[in-house]
Amino acid sequence: MKRILIGLIVVAVVAAGGWLGFNLYVQHRTTAEVEAAFEQMRKQGGKANHGKVAFDLPTRTLAIEDIAVEPGAQSQMQVKIAGVKAIGVRQLDEGQFSADAIEVAGIEFAIDSAVGPSPLKAVYKIAQATIRDYTGAIRAQVLPASNDITDLYRFGLEQFNSVTASSIEVPTIAVTIAGKPGVAKPEGGDLAYSGLVMKNLRRGKVEATKADRLTFTFTTVQAGKSDKLTGELSNLAMTDFDAVATLAALDPQKANDDSFHQVYGQISTGPYTLTSGDMRLRIDGIAIDDIAVQPSKFRLGEMFAVLPKDPSVPPTPAQARDVIEKMAGVYEGLRIGKIEIGKTSIGTPQGTANINVVRYRDGEFAVEGVDAPSPRGQFKMERFALKSFNATNLMRWAADLTKNIGRAPSPDQMLGLFGVLAGAEIKGVTAPFKTTKKLVTIDTLSLDWGQLVGSIPSKAHVVAKFVTPTDPSDPKQLPLIAAGIDKLTIDFDLGAAWTEASKSFALTPATLDIGGIARAQLRIALGNVPREVFSADPAQLMGQAARIEAGTLEFSLRDSGVVDLVAAQFARMQNVSRDTARQALVESIKARRERVASANPDANAAVDAIARFVETPGQTLSIKLSPRAKAPLMQLMQLLQTDPQSALAQFRIEASTGL
Repeated sequence: MKRILIGLIVVAVVAAGGWLGFNLYVQHRTTAEVEAAFEQMRKQGGKANHGKVAFDLPTRTLAIEDIAVEPGAQSQMQVKIAGVKAIGVRQLDEGQFSADAIEVAGIEFAIDSAVGPSPLKAVYKIAQATIRDYTGAIRAQVLPASNDITDLYRFGLEQFNSVTASSIEVPTIAVTIAGKPGVAKPEGGDLAYSGLVMKNLRRGKVEATKADRLTFTFTTVQAGKSDKLTGELSNLAMTDFDAVATLAALDPQKANDDSFHQVYGQISTGPYTLTSGDMRLRIDGIAIDDIAVQPSKFRLGEMFAVLPKDPSVPPTPAQARDVIEKMAGVYEGLRIGKIEIGKTSIGTPQGTANINVVRYRDGEFAVEGVDAPSPRGQFKMERFALKSFNATNLMRWAADLTKNIGRAPSPDQMLGLFGVLAGAEIKGVTAPFKTTKKLVTIDTLSLDWGQLVGSIPSKAHVVAKFVTPTDPSDPKQLPLIAAGIDKLTIDFDLGAAWTEASKSFALTPATLDIGGIARAQLRIALGNVPREVFSADPAQLMGQAARIEAGTLEFSLRDSGVVDLVAAQFARMQNVSRDTARQALVESIKARRERVASANPDANAAVDAIARFVETPGQTLSIKLSPRAKAPLMQLMQLLQTDPQSALAQFRIEASTGL
């Protein structure tokens, strides 16, 4: 029995010694592997140091303390980590390992950015971060040779693409930013994130990311005065992030890739507040859907390369144009399905302005539900929209204008604005009328154009429906006021289009409805209108305009009180009764019959129709002029100035009246 007991003790001692020896071996090997990884970074020209390395075999927990890394000799980045603990570590193969969880404490990451005119230094501090179900490379890839921001960003994304994890949780992130002081430039600021969580990371794709809260404070200098800008953002959420798509835009090998790659499915936020001095902004929420990039156009590196390095030296026109052109290319390579900014309020000492929604979708930029104070009263607007708005074309148009700094833009350059958007619309406006308590109301004000020939639209449509008070300070409106008309209701509709196949141009129809007074319609047709007439060159325009031929002209006027208004004004001027004034107007019209008819016998019917229209209120006067033969428009217009009767003789005239 005694011998058996002694034997068991010997076996236990040997086993314990073997276990201890194996633990020491694993500890040594683990330390060697960690040191090899750090040595790899040092061989690449960086600085990499660490403190104690420990490995607990039963729980397979690896712990590394006091990590300090500077990726390159000229590095603009420094990383310090108080400690890393990987639990449940397993080596999958020679290049990869996995861990049930990785806990990182005391992270400090600093970067100096030399991009653009305002270099910044940012320091990120993270007290604790936890990564669950991690799989990744044992050693980092080779660092880029340069410290270019795009190269470093690409390197970081490539590392990210090799990672798989079920979640990353970061309770807090504190960021301190120091910038170069300057007028209206951030001198420095602090940001703080809380509740950051990333879910389901798979080879560069992240299913969902959220942050409970973001707060920031920046100090700015404007007009020599220091001011603080503070803000808070809640419930930031991002879905379907794809780092592979972003890498494609940073990869020089993808410069010919014209396809779009989705970077985010959606980015959304909850309430957002911003305060600066006496101004306070609040937005209920923001949502951005379907963010994608086109690698052949979205070239951030090329844009960064042309940004001015010294903000104290104004860029030359050529440099400014180059920057705008590069930015235009970046915007052209960016696709956003929809942007929606929820209810917004802007508080100032003058009052609070409210906007229900700002929306961008399918090229339309719209602002809806505006209610804002003005020096003369409250301003309200249901909707303002820019149609087929193109930010890329706007930037390129602005770049083209820089060619003429110090000189007025050429007509062709100004016409380039038509290529930026295809129309604008205003609806439901109520605004104070001058200094009175009366209001101007706009039901609709819409302008659309398209079918560009060069930079000039060959198709347009204008609609205006509004009500405006009559103005006693305008002498032209005094007859209206004297007739008891205190407001004018205007309904205007004008459409014009050129058809290339037939070389015809038509105004169809222009309608003007002055509520309570009259309604007029005008239809004009022109023939043989060449494509070359749509030119910003005055000489070419006038040369080609000589080929245009006059077509049919149709005019109608519905009397809803305009005849009585004219008769009343004439009666006051002549100091006679209204009936006498009306009859005098009729006789005056008939007296012109003989002179007009001598040039064109058809004019007799027109004179009689006009006389009947004045004599009997409430009628509709219709007049149609049709050319008897080909009539060059330019010659006809010159003839109208020198010999109107001969010009009138070129047309057949049809006229009628009716109730």
